[in-house]
Amino acid sequence: MKRKVLVICGPTAIGKTSTGIFLAKKFNGEIISADSRQVYRGMDIGTGKGIRESSKINLLAQQADSQLSIGKFQIGYYLIKKVPVWLLDLVSPRYQLSVVDWLVCAKKVVGHLWQKNKLPIIVGGTGFYLKVLIDGLDSLGVPPDDVLRQELKKWSLSKLQRRLKQIAPATWNQLNRSDRLNPRRLIRKIEIALKREALDPIKKGRLQADYLLIGLTAPRPVIYRRIDQRVAERLKAGLVEEIKRLLKQGISWQDPGMNTLAYKEFRDFFENKTSLSEAVKRWRFDEHRYARRQLTWFKKEKRIHWFDITQPDWREAMVKLIWRWYSKK
Repeated sequence: MKRKVLVICGPTAIGKTSTGIFLAKKFNGEIISADSRQVYRGMDIGTGKGIRESSKINLLAQQADSQLSIGKFQIGYYLIKKVPVWLLDLVSPRYQLSVVDWLVCAKKVVGHLWQKNKLPIIVGGTGFYLKVLIDGLDSLGVPPDDVLRQELKKWSLSKLQRRLKQIAPATWNQLNRSDRLNPRRLIRKIEIALKREALDPIKKGRLQADYLLIGLTAPRPVIYRRIDQRVAERLKAGLVEEIKRLLKQGISWQDPGMNTLAYKEFRDFFENKTSLSEAVKRWRFDEHRYARRQLTWFKKEKRIHWFDITQPDWREAMVKLIWRWYSKK
């Protein structure tokens, strides 16, 4: 029997974390964050971690597989409203965390929770993290083969097409016209196909589990209002002061952490190139755009069960669905 994993996804500001905490208490679960911004230490207000009055307890240290070029992470959790929330503060804002980094850490925590008979609840809006965890990605763990690439670059487009059809017909059939006419993409597909059999399951990425995907949504004007309200709350909570503190600590605007929403928009303000009101306006605009991109991404996933948070009894309907899934062996 496959063990179970609950996923809560949706656009920013929709209430994923609060819903996850509610469900964790009801289903004896713990939360694993799937948010590419909340992995950075010291970036709390702008990313909305909600941990300022909580204490962190480090439980696990993951020495990752060197073949995947993963560093060493201290994996722990914060207690938020008495519920453990994992995979916050994984790295310094200076570190470029890859999807493989996050995947290895997430798998470690899921296994730990299964051993404790806890329900892992993956909560977040970074769709790529969720996609790789659930479905895997063939290219994970396949490093570039320069020798092979140099050879394939000598081939004509038609020869590349024939070769991919021969060794990976299913992959060929999934390609759109643009991909089939792009030699660079064809070379990468051939490279992956030739090495696919050598990949072990962790490198392919997919975590074998019985998943239930819950999506939270609302009409766009509602989402935009929630975003604007949250922007105001985070400014009031001291976001500008948080950015000042990060800069004083030596974090630069070129670092990966600072190139994220709620931070990058303030660079011109701190460099005296624009006003604070203009920076906040840009931030709101970027958050709205990000929400639209998230909705576009998640709407392509047909396995998601959607719940409109503006509808009456949406939470009761969601709980009933989860109970049916969770109690089914």
